[in-house]
Amino acid sequence: MNTKIAVIGLGYVGLPLAVAFAKKYFVVGFDINQSRVAELKNGFDTTLEVEEHELKEVLFNKQDKTGLLITDDKGKIQNSNFYIITVPTPTDKHNRPILTPLIKASETVGSVLKKGDIVVYESTVYPGATEEECIPVLEKVSGLVFNKDFYVGYSPERINPGDKIHTVTKIKKVTSGSTPQIAKYIDEVYKNIIEAGTFMASSIKVAEAAKVIENSQRDINIAFVNELAKIFNLLNIDTKEVLEAAGTKWNFLPFSPGLVGGHCIGVDPFYLAQKAQEVGYHPEIILAGRRLNDSMGKYVAQQTVKIMINNDIPVKNAKVLMLGITFKENCPDIRNSRAIDIVKELKSYKINVDVFDPWAKKEEVKKEYDIELIEKYDKISLKYDAIILAVAHNEFLTLDLDKLKAQNCILYDVKAFLPKNIVDGRL
Repeated sequence: MNTKIAVIGLGYVGLPLAVAFAKKYFVVGFDINQSRVAELKNGFDTTLEVEEHELKEVLFNKQDKTGLLITDDKGKIQNSNFYIITVPTPTDKHNRPILTPLIKASETVGSVLKKGDIVVYESTVYPGATEEECIPVLEKVSGLVFNKDFYVGYSPERINPGDKIHTVTKIKKVTSGSTPQIAKYIDEVYKNIIEAGTFMASSIKVAEAAKVIENSQRDINIAFVNELAKIFNLLNIDTKEVLEAAGTKWNFLPFSPGLVGGHCIGVDPFYLAQKAQEVGYHPEIILAGRRLNDSMGKYVAQQTVKIMINNDIPVKNAKVLMLGITFKENCPDIRNSRAIDIVKELKSYKINVDVFDPWAKKEEVKKEYDIELIEKYDKISLKYDAIILAVAHNEFLTLDLDKLKAQNCILYDVKAFLPKNIVDGRL
């Protein structure tokens, strides 16, 4: 089979995957976001997941059988026979899974599906979603019969935004397929680009479940250390020092307290919880971990206010500067950032909050959170009553914070990133 790949969705997951495949295959990268398509055609990735030279290499140095074509024209993917769907799977305000992007992508692929084609899903879902939600859409739109006319696989993404070491080809890939033969073929296709190797799961459901528990496990472990941070704060013990001491044991797991957001850890556990509840089981540990982690932004704000009161700083109409709004350090991704919870809680005390983040895009933050970012550090002219470091961007290590402090200004370090002797509180 002459494998002709189309990647549907060119975000944090789809673009690095499309670029990796384009070094071995001819790939069509499809996205419905016209501005995203335009920037990628010019060889620039605003997510910063793919280096400019690497993207331009596959875009503009096409060979007969390799290279990348970026498009928002559905007609350009109809000659493909190996479709990879990498669209986001978020949750709504009630933490219920939103499968709309997945269904729409399935409709798009279904409209061009031909006999013998393969569709591989990479989006995080609950176990059973591919077969229960996606395949019926493919059958309905295409008029073809599953496992007779077309086949399906699932290979969960393992992208870590901002990580330049554990990139897509250097992370072991789980694969699966709807028949033993198709599973083997899908595994071989991925093996051609994944330097770290692949693991072929026994079924699509097993692969789906493996993905969703990876991030649920991290979420629960972080919730544990977040709870420890709350306890140790009451006991007047430094959490970071406790974790460093405990970490000297060979099997102690190195997790740190903090805000848990983003498109994976803060979302995936709800997919598993939703499915568990559908089959009659109410998950306790998973949801308890989610509740605790979602409480941390409010907790940080409250701790800051307590320290302000103890320092005789009037709270109402106080001026607070928050450093960082992205969901993690050294990355422009603001999706599901829990730093916003700090801002909301501070504002409930009638505190004026400014936000500075050299990584985040001003227009995206305005659209998502209705916050006007301070664009440049040297443009900050105010003196602040409190400064909260919410995200551990490397740039914050070189800021002259003293220039921004009003009298008695307090400094709270969410990430235990700054020297302990200069902060007034930290997780």
